[in-house]
Amino acid sequence: MAVQTGDATGPQPARQEVVKEPGGQSKWFWVILALPGIIWLIVLFIVPFYAMLAIAMGKLDRLFESPIAVWNPFSWSSSNVINVWHDLFGSTAFAMPIVLRTIWYVALASALSLVIAYPAAYFVARFAGRRKALFLILLIAPFWISFMMRMLAWIDLLQTNGYVNRALSAVGLINQPINWLGGHWYTVILGLVYGYIPYLILILYAGLDRIDPSLIEAGRDLGLNRARTFIHVTLPMSRQIILTGMLITVLPMLGDFFTNQLLSGAASTSMIGNLIQGQLGTPGLAAQGAVLSMLLLLVLLVPMIYYVIATNRSTREAS
Repeated sequence: MAVQTGDATGPQPARQEVVKEPGGQSKWFWVILALPGIIWLIVLFIVPFYAMLAIAMGKLDRLFESPIAVWNPFSWSSSNVINVWHDLFGSTAFAMPIVLRTIWYVALASALSLVIAYPAAYFVARFAGRRKALFLILLIAPFWISFMMRMLAWIDLLQTNGYVNRALSAVGLINQPINWLGGHWYTVILGLVYGYIPYLILILYAGLDRIDPSLIEAGRDLGLNRARTFIHVTLPMSRQIILTGMLITVLPMLGDFFTNQLLSGAASTSMIGNLIQGQLGTPGLAAQGAVLSMLLLLVLLVPMIYYVIATNRSTREAS
């Protein structure tokens, strides 16, 4: 903003003032603060995304059966998209049953994760008392071990002579060992729950711990018992928390391929992530795997957009 100043000796030159935000910080401060994140986003998301798009819409080297990336959008080809469309909806489609199976597995695993995670997070947030720090350490402990190592541990547990069969035999629940790793759908679902439930518990705890206890006490003062207070006060206030936790849990589940590959490996339990992995590693099909990855990303954008809209609506209602 240019401000003209003057005194008794006559007009002075215009002076340029620095535009500041209401908080007193220059707008360049926020630009510089966001610059590392912007660079990170460009290098690790936008550039790989465009590279995958160039491969998906590119061509095929017939000699080496390898994809050729086409960087010019005006030279893109839709042949790979057409092939994937036929794999999904054509008369000889084989990918659609895998997609439906993935949706079913993720829906069941996420629901089971919520049933287990919510009571655990609620207990730590409301009733842990002086032992809250101990429970928080136990909640964070799974993140100290890599996902691969945690899943590999399940192989020892679920083998025919593993500890799970030994425990079930000891209490008389089974007469002979169960082949848990023999391509069963429930083993894959339990593996998904085990792999991603720590994220859900931690997010639910962080949200439930921020609920004002005075609001819960107000419900009790109005004559509600513990159950009705939870249903009418705590649960409605944790809807946004549940939405956040489910989003963080469901999105990686949809693209998971390692859990099924490790705990089952059977074609009857393959998920969309296994299909993409298989195509990316098969000569001549890598470009179609890139197309499937793009389609999966488009599908995942739907819950992400809904989450943003729901969060903005919740913020407006709170204010």
